[in-house]
Amino acid sequence: MDTYNFEDNSFSFKRYPETTNRSLRAWSAADEYLIKKLFEDDPDTGNVHIGIYNDRFGFLSCLLKKFEPTVVTERKSQQRSVIQNLEANRIDLKLIKFMDPLECPVQNFDRVLLNIPKSMDLFELYLHQIHSNLTDNGTVLCGFMTKYFTPQMLNIAETYFENVEQSLALKKSRVLVLKGKKESVNRSLVHRLNYDFGRKTQSVVQQNYGVFSADHIDYATQFLIDNLQVKESENKVLDLACGNGVIAMAVQLQKPEAEIYLTDDSFLAIESAKLNIDGPGVHYFWNDRLDDIPKDSLDLVVTNPPFHFGFETNIEVTIRLFNEAADKLKKTGRFVCVANQHLNYKTHLEKIFKVSVLAQNDKFIVYECGFEGSGP
Repeated sequence: MDTYNFEDNSFSFKRYPETTNRSLRAWSAADEYLIKKLFEDDPDTGNVHIGIYNDRFGFLSCLLKKFEPTVVTERKSQQRSVIQNLEANRIDLKLIKFMDPLECPVQNFDRVLLNIPKSMDLFELYLHQIHSNLTDNGTVLCGFMTKYFTPQMLNIAETYFENVEQSLALKKSRVLVLKGKKESVNRSLVHRLNYDFGRKTQSVVQQNYGVFSADHIDYATQFLIDNLQVKESENKVLDLACGNGVIAMAVQLQKPEAEIYLTDDSFLAIESAKLNIDGPGVHYFWNDRLDDIPKDSLDLVVTNPPFHFGFETNIEVTIRLFNEAADKLKKTGRFVCVANQHLNYKTHLEKIFKVSVLAQNDKFIVYECGFEGSGP
């Protein structure tokens, strides 16, 4: 638990999901600079409607509670984290309005605080939505750590705003100040990717800006699909961390009658999957956990699990998902996972499953896992 003093109040913050890395805090210098800049440039904020984007652990939401801000959450884990820290600081949840990134606020924003994400596609999606829901005289403050700066940040900002100013550096962070909305920017923020599933089946896979692997189907995912054969007995299948749903599409092509579950921490990923796969036996869950799946109910879990979370590389969440998936599998069930060769997943998988290698090349490896006495 980390503490932060603001306006004579002490706030406590805890990361969710929890981490064993003690060097990681629940806020950054960029978050601090956003707060400083808000009151420095506009000391008498008065009765303004504030929007908060990409507040990963609730630091901005807690400090700006008196404005009753609208908090835009793209990840379910982010929403849980914000709520966790609001409750820890005894802040009435009714003061905060939550919104997904494709939603429109009831009232346009006067000020927006945005912690710039790693994905420039996601940054553009955020600015596109903000541009549509900002008052004419509104201001957008975009915080980032200087080591992550890219000129593309400025190019995207200048697409939507006349005035783009970059602050001086403070504690290795900076703030972009955006003012003067340009005329409406009409553009589709959905990528369309061509993909050949084999068996003479080609498809266009759609995904919202901000979903992993924007310009092609991720190569590890392709390797998994190329080596995945759904068994006759596998009728209930989970695409874990589904992204745009392309793995579930491959499963459905092999076994149209299968009951398919798709789950992802990313709201935009789930909304993308809905563009690509449907049917009476298809179920979607926006969740960073597997709470929605009954215990001992699945025949097969397939996944290309994430190991990057924003700018951090962290497999702790991945390991938790391995354990949750094991709990949802039948004792005769199978867990199939693709990974980069350099990731040490086998060590962790062997604590849960009996593990074998289904396929590998110089970059990727596909693990096939089951329980003792059941295969793989």
